[in-house]
Amino acid sequence: MLGLALAGGCEAFRDPSGPTPLDTVVNYDALGASDAIGYGASDYCLPLIPCTTGNGYVQQVTRRLQGDGKTVSLVNLGVPGAVLSPAVQSLGASVGLEILRNVLNDEAPYVRRSATLVTVFIGANDANTVGRAIRNGHAGADPTAFIQSHIQAFGRDMQTLVATVRGRAPEVRIVALNLPNMANTPYAAGLPIGEKRVLQALTVGFSAGINTLALQGVVVVDLMCDANFYNPAIFSADGFHPNDAGYNYLTDVVYRAATTGAPAPSASCSFMSKF
Repeated sequence: MLGLALAGGCEAFRDPSGPTPLDTVVNYDALGASDAIGYGASDYCLPLIPCTTGNGYVQQVTRRLQGDGKTVSLVNLGVPGAVLSPAVQSLGASVGLEILRNVLNDEAPYVRRSATLVTVFIGANDANTVGRAIRNGHAGADPTAFIQSHIQAFGRDMQTLVATVRGRAPEVRIVALNLPNMANTPYAAGLPIGEKRVLQALTVGFSAGINTLALQGVVVVDLMCDANFYNPAIFSADGFHPNDAGYNYLTDVVYRAATTGAPAPSASCSFMSKF
């Protein structure tokens, strides 16, 4: 059984000026993985094609903004299986995972210069990839150090992502979702305790890195400490992707974050240590 040190506790961040408000014309670019196309919903979109009719949160947020009378242009850059960085993509290849895209190289540099809203939801595939590498012996005798190095790299890479997006669209409103504690979701129910500890350490650590973005005016949606996101009824049959109810809930929280902001992510909560 692995004794894994969790990342440093999440801080409660606040940007005093707040992000740039949305105008009547919204150029919305979505970054992420299978969540961006709504995989797990009863109706989802194919990747990299214009589609606003699915039940995913990206598509529903687009339609809700249109319902507000806004003119919305959507570019969805999310691709199933994507991870944040080329380093994790390479790590996945070393353990037999075919990861087609990483957000730093294949998504963020293609955000439109005219983008006014960008959403980012990434990290679950990264956690699974690092977990697979540990199972395959890549961590050697010190899995704790291996995990901490990936947590630190994830935080740095999220900073790079934000800098890349703002370098292309300086006035963009960025909404980033942190992760739930994946060890406490249906996906992990049948895993051995050691693997649950790994998922817990990684997702709590990754979320801490995402939370720091609030200091830079990024609107952070706090799924880690949201009790609603641990309800098994919002997950699809695989226990990993949201179902229609889950995407409806994500739509509500992302829409609020995009239009009015979100509370600072919690400094700590019981969900960080449950599995």
